[in-house]
Amino acid sequence: MTLNDFLAFVKEQKPLDTPDIHQFMDEMSNEARRITFRLNAAYHDPAEVRNQLSQLFGYRVPDTLRVFPPFYTDFGKNIHVGERVFINACCHFQDHGGVTLGDGCQIGHNVVFATLNHGLSPEERASTRPAPILLGKNVWVGSNATILQGVTIGDNAIVAAGAVVTKDVSANSIVAGVPARFLKSILQNESVSK
Repeated sequence: MTLNDFLAFVKEQKPLDTPDIHQFMDEMSNEARRITFRLNAAYHDPAEVRNQLSQLFGYRVPDTLRVFPPFYTDFGKNIHVGERVFINACCHFQDHGGVTLGDGCQIGHNVVFATLNHGLSPEERASTRPAPILLGKNVWVGSNATILQGVTIGDNAIVAAGAVVTKDVSANSIVAGVPARFLKSILQNESVSK
């Protein structure tokens, strides 16, 4: 299996349950860990961090990307970042299904992006199913938030610290809680009663 084959397959959001897919995922995980262990083991200036992330992601990342290691991923080749993105320390990207961060996104400490989910029944639990996570422009994700598979977060939205986002978030809105729920609109100053 090639990287292009795998990326095409995950776009179909079918279960990742064949021996060749599992072998490929193991190989890619080993490569990602080699790079992230090197990245996280010592201080690197911002240009060095971007160079290592370019290796990890498989393309030249924007010069405006800023990441504070440590940075964790178990795949790495399905992360796409726009201009002026900031990712704070200790974030975890489970990016098999794809994680896209639009221009100007701000990601707080310890944020988790989880693009895989297991089957509910015990018989299906060993397989996983991918779905992408998409953040629009200027999204701010607070520390310790978790964004789950298949979620799209609209432009300018804010995800409060500690939130668990299980559903799409509208543009220009603030969500918080477990599971995350709408609090108010940024533009219209609307809110919901608790």
